[in-house]
Amino acid sequence: MAVSDPAPPLQILAREPEGFSIWTGPPFSNGQPGVKLEKVPCATSKFSEDGSKLMVIKPDLKICIYDCSSFSEIRSFEIPNVLAAAISPKGTYLQTFQKFSTPQDKNVVLWNIETGDPVYQLFQKGMSKTTWPSIQFSSDEAASCRLATNEIQFFDSGDFSKGFIYRLRIPGIAAAELSKSPGSYVAAFVPESKGIPASVQIFPCDKDLQTQPVARRNFFRCSTVQLSWNYGSNGLLAVAQSDVDKTNQSYYGESKLYYLTTDGAHEGLVSLRKEGPVHDVRWSSSGSEFAVVYGFMPAKATIFNKKCNPLFELGTGPYNTIRWNPKGNFLCLAGFGNLPGEMAFWDYVEKKLIGTAKAEWSVTSEWSPDGRYFMTATTAPRLQVDNGVKIFNHNGSLYFKKMYDKLYQAEWKPEAPERFCDIAELVQSIGSLKVEETKLQGKGSKSSQPKTTIPTVHKPAAYRPPHAKAAATVQAEVWSKS
Repeated sequence: MAVSDPAPPLQILAREPEGFSIWTGPPFSNGQPGVKLEKVPCATSKFSEDGSKLMVIKPDLKICIYDCSSFSEIRSFEIPNVLAAAISPKGTYLQTFQKFSTPQDKNVVLWNIETGDPVYQLFQKGMSKTTWPSIQFSSDEAASCRLATNEIQFFDSGDFSKGFIYRLRIPGIAAAELSKSPGSYVAAFVPESKGIPASVQIFPCDKDLQTQPVARRNFFRCSTVQLSWNYGSNGLLAVAQSDVDKTNQSYYGESKLYYLTTDGAHEGLVSLRKEGPVHDVRWSSSGSEFAVVYGFMPAKATIFNKKCNPLFELGTGPYNTIRWNPKGNFLCLAGFGNLPGEMAFWDYVEKKLIGTAKAEWSVTSEWSPDGRYFMTATTAPRLQVDNGVKIFNHNGSLYFKKMYDKLYQAEWKPEAPERFCDIAELVQSIGSLKVEETKLQGKGSKSSQPKTTIPTVHKPAAYRPPHAKAAATVQAEVWSKS
């Protein structure tokens, strides 16, 4: 990173019943965050994937778009009977879903945020995780498509007035996932039907190459599937879930993890070394390895390479969550939800545990864009008590804590990780700050103040651009307030 291109400041959005505010992120001066934007009344808020825009749904259901460089409102939409809204990855488009009266009502509208004009409209009867947002975009918005009955429809992202420009017929298709970085492939899931096995297939987005799937896997005992593309769009992980576990070992059903590649080299089951459910699976930012938490408690965690060979074992424990930092050099292995909140922080480059911590009752958790901090939040309506935010250093030491009477949302403002230097470089650049702090401690500084020193670090891996998670398409449901 050039000296003339300084790293952007970290920022945090916190939403309470009175509205959302924007904090200046760590490191904090005097141990407390500054306020970039005072509370703005809202029912729902969501950043675009690149962090350039913020979509805010006001209590009166007016949808406002903010430019995140200044947090000034640049566009507002008053849409009757709106039930849900989503913003595209680069903040170019707003998608809205309205209550409808007749099938003739085109209740899904795609709006150009810059002009405020509708650019595409369609009718959609219902809304679910697999059908909303209706139109999927790649991270650069160059590719776009939507799931329709027995087909996937593809658009010209630069001109939606053309309607869909071609379609891919897949009888019985129930879910589709467009690869994000780049948008070159689409994965399709067809459920089991009348003795015919369920399947996951991968097709190119190029119309001339869609005559046959480049990869396919069939399997039985599957009612739903979670699809996750890697950065580079050449590897797909599919978690197949059945409602019933025929072995009667789990009340929650049975799950299997499959791995497919666009070159057809892998189309099979990931060999996991412990029986039980797949709790979480995440690609690293490079797209070259993935981490899986699996098995009956105490669960096991393993990192695999792109050839599906195990690279490293993270041990066992009360875990169901795995999070890579955006630079791919640190991981947090945690147990949230109905588990006690234990966290283990790993240096993936040095292949060693560097710290442990605890964050009980956490509802959300994510690394900061620079990969240095890990934030957990306990939020309503999932939990009505002990709401608050905790921020940990990359080695698990607690950096900051703030409690709320009620908190609905806490998240980092997205930034491109390549805009930040690695931790080892940062330690060297702030050596003078450590000297100053040492002097202050010698004068009897209060031990109760939040710790602001940078902990001992290990040489991180070279940065590779981040992938966009399959579930990362930004969306907001007005009624959720969560």
